[in-house]
Formats: sequence, C-alpha cells, structure tokens
Amino acid sequence: MRACSYVLGVEAMKKMSTSNVLIVGLKGLGCEIAKNVVLAGVKSVTLYDPSPVAISDLSSQFFLHQEDVGKPRAKVSAPRLAELNQYVPVSVLDQELTPEVIATFKCVVVTDLPQQQKLEISEAARQHNVCFISTETRGLFGYAFNDFGSEFLVIDPTGEEPLSGMVASIDQGQEGIVTCLDETRHGLEDGQFVTFSEVQGMTELNECEPRKVKVLGPYSFSIGDTSSLSAHKRGGLFKQVKMPVTQNFKSFKEALETPEFFFSDFAKFDRPAQLHVGFQALHAFAAANDGRMPRVGNDEDANEVIRLANEINDAWSQKTELDDKLLKQLAYQATGDLSPMVAVFGGLVAQEVLKACTGKFTPINNFMYFDALECLPVDFEPSEADLKPEGSRYDGQVAVFGRAFQEKLANYRGFLVGSGAIGCEMLKNWAMMGIASGENGVIHVTDMDTIEKSNLNRQFLFRPADVGQLKSETAARAVVKMNPDITGKIVTHQERVGPETESVYDDDFYEHLDGVTNALDNVEARKYMDKRCLFYRKPLL
Repeated sequence: MRACSYVLGVEAMKKMSTSNVLIVGLKGLGCEIAKNVVLAGVKSVTLYDPSPVAISDLSSQFFLHQEDVGKPRAKVSAPRLAELNQYVPVSVLDQELTPEVIATFKCVVVTDLPQQQKLEISEAARQHNVCFISTETRGLFGYAFNDFGSEFLVIDPTGEEPLSGMVASIDQGQEGIVTCLDETRHGLEDGQFVTFSEVQGMTELNECEPRKVKVLGPYSFSIGDTSSLSAHKRGGLFKQVKMPVTQNFKSFKEALETPEFFFSDFAKFDRPAQLHVGFQALHAFAAANDGRMPRVGNDEDANEVIRLANEINDAWSQKTELDDKLLKQLAYQATGDLSPMVAVFGGLVAQEVLKACTGKFTPINNFMYFDALECLPVDFEPSEADLKPEGSRYDGQVAVFGRAFQEKLANYRGFLVGSGAIGCEMLKNWAMMGIASGENGVIHVTDMDTIEKSNLNRQFLFRPADVGQLKSETAARAVVKMNPDITGKIVTHQERVGPETESVYDDDFYEHLDGVTNALDNVEARKYMDKRCLFYRKPLL
C-alpha cells in the first residue's frame, strides 16, 4: 500500500479503510474496476452479477476461463479478485438491489445494466447519500458518470503540495498587495487562500485566518483590506492553505436531460453531446428488442438507432447537430468489447471511486464521453460477414476491427521490455486481445528483476507466493492461464537491454520482430531501446 499512501496521504487511506464499495456487473469493465479498487485497499468490495458467463465475456474479463461458461459471473470472479489483496474482503451479493441494500455502501458502481435499472439504483443511492457511478464501453466508445450527491465535500481539489514563498513587502491599504522577494513567481490562482509567518511589523498576519487571494501578476497578489493592521517592516513567508470545496452533483435522471460534459479531447468538442444522445438511443433500441443491442455491422439496426437518436434529440432541451456516420459507428460497435478500452475506463472509474471514498482530488462532475475512432484503419469498411461473431473469445474485438485484423494480431511478433506494473497490464491486454496466439506469433519478454513484496499492490499478475521469483517468467505463466491460446508463445528473458547484451538481442532477433514496447522506469534503458528501434526501423511504443 506504500505507493497508494504516498499519492493519497494517510488521512485519505484511513477514509478508504472505512469505505464499502459495491460493483454491479462483472464483465470486463466491472472486473477491471474491481481489480483496481481491491488493490487500492478499501474496507470491502461487494460484487453483484448473477448472470451466467458467456464465451464472449472472455474478450476482456481476465479472471474468467473457458470452463466457467454457464456459471454466475460474480461467484466465479470473487475468489480470484480476493487473491489480489488479503486485507480487502471480496464478497458476492445474493440479494436484490433494494434501496436498503444500496444504503449500506459508500459508493456504488454500475457497469452493465439496462437504463431503467440504472435510474432506479441511482435514485436509491441519492436518497441515502451514497455515491453513484455509471460507466459503459461499447467498442471504441465509452462514458463515465458521477453523482456524489448535492453537497459532496472535496477536501483537497488538487492533491498538490501547498505553495509557499518569501515576502518582500505588504502594502497597508484596501487591497493589501503582497509582493514576492526577488521577483519570484508565487504560482497562486484567484480564489486560493494563504496565511503568513515570520512577518515583521504587520504581525497580525502571522498565523492569521486564511485570507483569499486575488492575483495581480506573477510576482504579486492581493489579500484584502490591511489598512487597520500595523505597517509592514520586513520579511515574512506566505503559505497556501488548502480549503475544502463543496460540489453539487445532478442526479442521473436530471443529468440525462441537462448534462454537463468533462472534455477529454477539445479537438472533438462536438462529440460528447452526440454520444450522449447516441448512448440513450442504444438503450432505447435494447429496450425495444428484449435487451438485444444492434447487430454488428448491420445497416438495418444501425438505421433504427439513428432514427431513435433523432427522435431523442428532437425532444431534448439541448438539441444538438447529429452526425449519422458517428452514430452508425456507435451502433456497429455496440457489442464490441476491447480490452484496452476496458483498461482505460477501469483505471479512470477506479480513481473516481477513490475520490468518492476520500474526498481527495476533484471528481468528474456529470458526464465524460470518450472515443478512440482514430484506431480504425483509414477507409475501413468491413462487411457484416467479416465482423460477424463465431462463438469465439475474440468476438468482441472482431466486432470492431474485423477478422482479418484479428489474424494479423494472432501472428504478431513483439518484444516487451519490462514486466513490472506497466508490463503486467500490457501482457494482460495482449493476452485478452489474442496477440501472438497464431502459428507465427511470439511475445518476447525481458526483465532482470525478481518480485518483491512491495510490488504486489500494483503488479497484479503476482501473488505473495511468487515473491523472490523472476518477474518475466511469473508474468508469462499468469497470462497463459488467462488465455491458453498463447501457451508456448511467450519467450522469457532475464538479460537487461544494453550494449553488453547485444549478442543476445542481435540482428537476427530484431529482424524477426514486428514491434517493441517499452515498459521501463529506467531513462537510460529507454533511450537505448529508442536507438535500437531507429537502427532496425522497428516501431516503438
């Protein structure tokens, strides 16, 4: 827990240790969130998902295996999640999601439910002052929504160390202008608060109540009326005081009608409003078709989603301009399930859970929509047949990129340098994606380090029994269990990359690679790998 404590602080960790979290839906996204929250160290994690495991779940749910098909998702996942952190109990909720049950949690995360059920849970959570988070991924599209109540207290909005500096002068007047010593930038912003110490002359400011700042320039700021105080003689120090901020969140129902958007990409300024309508259209389609999402690449279903989107948009008080091509892509990818997208939103939403539990850092207020359509090849227009599911664990990925692309991934030959925290995540995602699962595919992994106990809270492929073993070998064994298709496809190395090992990683080694991925925390090793990839003309991630 040392790394988490360093980022969040002792007080935040204490709050986490009293927080019970409920996660509804244990497909890939729910499992990713649960994994991150368990590793972070809350009081308890409860899982709710009585639905049976389907083969399609294996696209991104790394704790489900082929032999689990037909078993309840939550019950299968719970013991495997519990292995991640012995100090966090992981249990399965066998009751219905009644308001009384929801009231027992600090935070509820909903990932895979019909819209009407989300609305019911969100209303129950709001009535009992329980933080509510809703999130979904659909192929290359996703969203996250927070409702932390009408008066959520953010103790520390930024998590940064308080600013401080030396004072050159303080005016005795209505504005109380403070000038910093030697034209040193103070770094403050309007609305922040400061207090003082070691001030000579204007001693009333020493250890005074926090005074609100108005920035006048990079080297000066105003603290309000100082005319009644003694004249400033010399010196002094100012220090920023972090003041709690109260945030007001809209309910899920209200936010659907009057959303506010957190923009993740200002180059796509018009996307959030369109996707807000589009996701509602998907749920309207499912409600009219017994819970079924639009068929992959099916124009008839896509056109119906577009019709529903226009209907919703016409009745919306914030009517926006819709792009039929964007909505068609959303409909085509509605059943898409991509491990990298799940990993991104799993990490993002887990952070929001920690914010809900601790009040540390500013949470997303309302909706955040995101898409990664740049990942699609240029002029990509696959046929419905190329996207059609075939009862494979890769159907969720094929639904987005097509079967020909899946075959390319299966025969990819890659080199992963480092199998620590980032390396573990990369290997997990690669296993879920089926990278190197084909006849010609191979993954080379190198890491000279052995596993230490302090690694366990963030390098999730390792367990206490693995302490002392080589990271590369242990990580390889773990991901092979996640996807047996890559059995025998991972070659592990223990030699570090550098001039002294060019006899190991020689010309023949690089010539047989399609790409290299760095997962290093060593700058010199990164620079070295950059040079090698430039020399051999290999793409480097």
